[in-house]
Amino acid sequence: MDIVYSDRYQIDIGAHVFHMGKYAAVRDGLVSRGLVAAAALVEPEPAGWDDLALVHTAEFLEKTRRGGFRASELALLELPWSPPVAEGFRLMAGGTIAASRLAVGAGARAAQAEGAAAGDARRLAAAANLGGGFHHAFPSHGEGFCLYNDVAVAIRVLQRDGLIRRAAVVDADVHQGNGTAFIFDGDPSVFTFSIHQEHNYPHVKPRGSLDVGLADGTGDGDYLRALEQALPAVMASRPDLVFYVAGADPYVEDQLGGLCVTFEGLRGRDFLVLSSAREAGVPVVIVFAGGYARRVEDTAGIHIATIEEALRLGA
Repeated sequence: MDIVYSDRYQIDIGAHVFHMGKYAAVRDGLVSRGLVAAAALVEPEPAGWDDLALVHTAEFLEKTRRGGFRASELALLELPWSPPVAEGFRLMAGGTIAASRLAVGAGARAAQAEGAAAGDARRLAAAANLGGGFHHAFPSHGEGFCLYNDVAVAIRVLQRDGLIRRAAVVDADVHQGNGTAFIFDGDPSVFTFSIHQEHNYPHVKPRGSLDVGLADGTGDGDYLRALEQALPAVMASRPDLVFYVAGADPYVEDQLGGLCVTFEGLRGRDFLVLSSAREAGVPVVIVFAGGYARRVEDTAGIHIATIEEALRLGA
């Protein structure tokens, strides 16, 4: 499985609940466990401004390049602005575009191999960006730690380039993907599914194609049952590519979440999402979104387990 990563994902945003060190921690964990060779990681290029403009307004992009944000806009974003911060997020958007292209290629190879070896068990075709998943970004503003909506940009780039016609987003962050739902509202070519804590940020939740809002304190059993019941509708939308927004923040000890899902429950979540795509024969792009455990090692461990599950299902 191709994995996209850059040391430049470590953006300096100062002391913050969003621990940017998780990206290097995930990389180090994957390498130390022998799951990926450091030399095999794919270094991304920043998303082009024309690519970002497929989703974001010209005025907003100019502010991200030059500055000029009002204090209220930065309060909504909940991040400081500087040229290095903007470039770091642009690089992660490029990482999601790169992973999307790699996943489409993996899907094509898997289809050829399946045709050549009829009767063999279907393997998962996937790629991952060890960053991204900034699902709170809207066309004209950023919010909730999200500057550019990298998933929406990647979908529009691949549609523009004729690599996919239809996409589905499976958003399993604890917070509803409000920016993604807003961007694709009324677009039949993109199915947006979010399973999240209902009484949590964002307070206004634009309606996606399918939203499952869970009660505070929902644990493994109820979480996994709700997810399993929803996934057939996602695959019934006939996507050419699935974007799995695999937030670590449904974890019981997350500082910004209020669900009670354990490590084992999150591993079960990964299996349900990824095996559903495998059985449907649809390639998957994995991005990480949120994760705010008190111990960054816990957040990194959850993300590493997602990659482990993808590698196991693709073996």
